[in-house]
Amino acid sequence: MDAAARRPHPGAMPDNATSTDTETDFEAARLTVRLPAIAANYRTYQRTAGPARVAAVVKGDAYGLGAARIVPALAAAGCDSFFVARLAEGVALRAVVPQARIFVLDGAQPDAIPALLTHRLTPVLNSLSDIAAWRAAAAASRTVLDAVLQVDTGMNRLGLPGEELAVLAAEARARLSGLNPVLVMSHLACADDEGADKAMNARQLDRFRTALAMLPPAPASLAASSGTMLGMDYHFDMVRPGVALYGANPQAGRPNLMQTAAVVTARVLQVRRIDSGDTVGYAATFRARRPSMIATLALGYADGIPRAASGRGQAAFGGVRAPFAGRVSMDMITLDVTDMAHPPAPGDAAELLGDTITLEEAATAAATNPYEILTRLRRMPRHYTEGAL
Repeated sequence: MDAAARRPHPGAMPDNATSTDTETDFEAARLTVRLPAIAANYRTYQRTAGPARVAAVVKGDAYGLGAARIVPALAAAGCDSFFVARLAEGVALRAVVPQARIFVLDGAQPDAIPALLTHRLTPVLNSLSDIAAWRAAAAASRTVLDAVLQVDTGMNRLGLPGEELAVLAAEARARLSGLNPVLVMSHLACADDEGADKAMNARQLDRFRTALAMLPPAPASLAASSGTMLGMDYHFDMVRPGVALYGANPQAGRPNLMQTAAVVTARVLQVRRIDSGDTVGYAATFRARRPSMIATLALGYADGIPRAASGRGQAAFGGVRAPFAGRVSMDMITLDVTDMAHPPAPGDAAELLGDTITLEEAATAAATNPYEILTRLRRMPRHYTEGAL
């Protein structure tokens, strides 16, 4: 029996799992997406946020994990409202969930309006010009169109700034003619950043309440993944978890309530012994201080593993960790496996992300955040596990 048969990929598919790619006899690396874990994470938000509704943010192809497979799993768990960033994402999603509410965060740009109407997508209106364009579309179609109003409470990115909010509040009847505001939303700047100005959350909450008092009554939404964990004051009528649905910890420094949803594994291509003083990889950044064993894995930054994790990241074999040795290259990562009691063999599988190497650890090693780790994953075949947890 060869090495690949001896040690399957961690998170390997059960009998009822499926793959998006044609399977080959040897997969150098793979991304396993646990659909039951994502559904369980959604249910955790339902329990946490109740009685507020829970919408799912599935932008960026469900944070890089595959919206076409994830959205049906979320719908089966009870989700009927989804947020995307781009118009094209909304168009693609409409074919997957014909009856769901789909909100497009980019707004109502004039050249997007025909597709928004055709595919029954609801734009998040971020400015008076967005509102005017969508109101004109309502008049032209002689119908009332649903809309989401976003107000800026301190992010200074998208959303009605204070001066435009004041104009809208003073002229709401005319400016919202033909529109049905189904949601007023804003977005917290510091809910998920351990080192951020935590007082900012309270300031934004106060500003959001002020904005709601200025506008016609409508359901409200302020909190996303981390904001929901700030307490009921932040829940309003809807919460919008995103990255936490895919396994990221929404509360830095606390136990993660989320199930691991993404597992990245890669095969060992070669294991070699090097002498004390030998170097490994580009620029010779790793120099052995003793005779060492080096394992080379079949994935690199072309697969989405950040080059910034060079010399800082880790992989694991059966729960036993091994540090990166030298630089992450385009297609390969080298590991120092000297201290492993049972060093890997060619064909064995290492976990780069999953139950041992957490999303937060992988992000810290690359000096980035879990969002970027997930959305960078590419080239690897995706496999999906199904069935109840």
